[in-house]
Amino acid sequence: MSVVIVGGNECMTRRYKDICKEYGCKAKCYPKLTAGLKDLGNPDLLVLFTGTMSHKMLRTALSETKGGKTQVARSHSGSASALRGILQEHTG
Repeated sequence: MSVVIVGGNECMTRRYKDICKEYGCKAKCYPKLTAGLKDLGNPDLLVLFTGTMSHKMLRTALSETKGGKTQVARSHSGSASALRGILQEHTG
């Protein structure tokens, strides 16, 4: 399963990828708005940590995955336990 994480804490990027690997997922992380998020692709799951992202970043991420079969999960918290809860809900 491919996962794209948008938002969250920049210092937690490595931790997010390790947690996704525990659940058998391959992850890309975008803690900041870089290059308009043009290389999101078509992930199976889009995780949005809304507490640490701008409205523009949210709109851009959603428009990039619009029309596909991507599931979207939103969480205000960008914590490791929030990510674990989302992955457990969507993979198990």
